[in-house]
Amino acid sequence: MADQYAQTAAPTEPPELPALRWEEPPEGPVVVLLDQTRLPAEEVELVCTDVPALVGAIQSLAVRGAPLLGIAGAYGVALAAARGYDVDEAAALLAGARPTAVNLGYGVRRAAGVYRAALGGGADSREAAEAALAEARELHREDAEASARMAGHGLALLDELLPGGSHRILTHCNTGALVSGGEGTAFAVALEAHRAGRLRRLWVDETRPLLQGARLTAYEAARNGLAYTLLTDNAAGSLFAAGEVDAVLIGADRIAADGSVANKVGSYPLAVLAKYHHVPFVVVAPTTTIDPDTPDGASIEVEQRPGHEVTELTAPPQIAVAGVAAGGGLPVAPLGTQAYNPAFDVTPPELVTAIVTELGTVSPVTGAGIAELCARSRQVTIS
Repeated sequence: MADQYAQTAAPTEPPELPALRWEEPPEGPVVVLLDQTRLPAEEVELVCTDVPALVGAIQSLAVRGAPLLGIAGAYGVALAAARGYDVDEAAALLAGARPTAVNLGYGVRRAAGVYRAALGGGADSREAAEAALAEARELHREDAEASARMAGHGLALLDELLPGGSHRILTHCNTGALVSGGEGTAFAVALEAHRAGRLRRLWVDETRPLLQGARLTAYEAARNGLAYTLLTDNAAGSLFAAGEVDAVLIGADRIAADGSVANKVGSYPLAVLAKYHHVPFVVVAPTTTIDPDTPDGASIEVEQRPGHEVTELTAPPQIAVAGVAAGGGLPVAPLGTQAYNPAFDVTPPELVTAIVTELGTVSPVTGAGIAELCARSRQVTIS
């Protein structure tokens, strides 16, 4: 039941560091996560032996990012099936862990659907569990492939929008290998530009209040040798005013049928700044992040996070702070202060230059363009 931690030595080179994997030790199958709450200070793996542990990891952001949440959801269903737990109950717990990220429910439905279909076709519980695991692994493989394709499409778009190379890219939150079965979404495009010798600078928004940019994107940029600079979120405007930003690249947690994009809070102000300064604002996300059942941005449920994430600075588990328990909070606001802490904001399609997916690019971003992309996605899935 309880999560277990296993620490690994910090690497001197950037080898494979999977954010999530399935393992089958003698005591039973587990889902192993790289605990993102402990980065960049230490690389620690969190071992989930059951679905409640995995749900806790999702809610605490030990595992996060739209594509990876879908993969985690699928493996969670497989874990419940393999260990003999109630799969329907597990699927409901997983799907409700974070409401805005559409990929989580998608991954859960895929694995659970295969499990139920196997049982309905006469398979026993063991065979059905194996079918669910195979589906989770297939989703993992598909996401890695989608990541590589998005990187190629994204770099081609940058080269079209910004001829001559030497791109200066601003990004928000974290969109690299820590959120993906591959090398990520928006970060994968920047990485592709870096490898092609066409990335001049990656501007990394700190991404308050949980600092996914400072802790995670800077960590991934450093591991991969990118030229990067960290800035506070409220410094982005001065960068635009100085003409230091060529393009903004972000990921997405849900894209509505009209092309509205829900992403980490702080994305919408960047879109407004980009529009004013005539800078391309590009969203990079797999087609699994598009939700045709959500008609528009106003229909996207935005997750509200606890207020203490704003009113306190969390002490990392590995660092002792006087008067603060490990993992506790150091107050930065008066006791009783109320905090507004949405996890996401929504950018309307008219502020989005393009949406890059594994199947190509939508630009201009319209409901018709999104519908055409979804139709293509269904055709690829069926074939």
